[in-house]
Amino acid sequence: MPAIKKFPQQSGMVNDDKIIELYMNDVLSHNAEPSNVYIFCKRNNIEETQFYQFFNSLTAIRQEIWIKFFENAETIMSQSPDYHGYADKDKLLTLYFTIFEILNLNRTYVAWSLRDNKQGLKNLADLRLFRNRFKDFVGHLLKNQNPDKFRKVRDITEPVLSEGAWVQFLFILKYWLDDMSKGFEKTDIVIEKSVNTVVSLVDVKPLENLIDLGKFLWKN
Repeated sequence: MPAIKKFPQQSGMVNDDKIIELYMNDVLSHNAEPSNVYIFCKRNNIEETQFYQFFNSLTAIRQEIWIKFFENAETIMSQSPDYHGYADKDKLLTLYFTIFEILNLNRTYVAWSLRDNKQGLKNLADLRLFRNRFKDFVGHLLKNQNPDKFRKVRDITEPVLSEGAWVQFLFILKYWLDDMSKGFEKTDIVIEKSVNTVVSLVDVKPLENLIDLGKFLWKN
């Protein structure tokens, strides 16, 4: 089950977290997604009416799982007494590391959902809502980093940088899926170098960080 917020529930009560837990267990136990909502509900002893109170499709569950990952990361960060005093670069770095800690806890499911179900680029549809939340977070931090400089080219810079950060996140995600290093330590290095690159794009000399990241990736 993903590391997500818990809600008090009565014995036998079905809520969105419970349905997500059942779904993740179901797909990993069968190494395949249920063919439809009816089969999923029957296998997991819940009523279809209970299911549709929270989700309108299995696709909606897959997208919500990624939203839960992001929301959980935000909750963890906000609970840190030091987080709100961090520089924007450190806040972005904390977001990356926190998200990947959560993904580590759910690696088998994430690997299945993004790679092992052999759906190719169709898998990225599950990240659509997660992408929006991620880009909003990055865009807000970049604007705060240097408001005067950013204001001059806001209409161009904000979408370009936030989209660039998203593409970079997808690259890190792919690197993490293939990372065979102990404790995914190479992914940690890629995260740090990538965040340095994203933040430096608002400054006048991003090339050094881009070259540094490129050298590391070439060697590994």
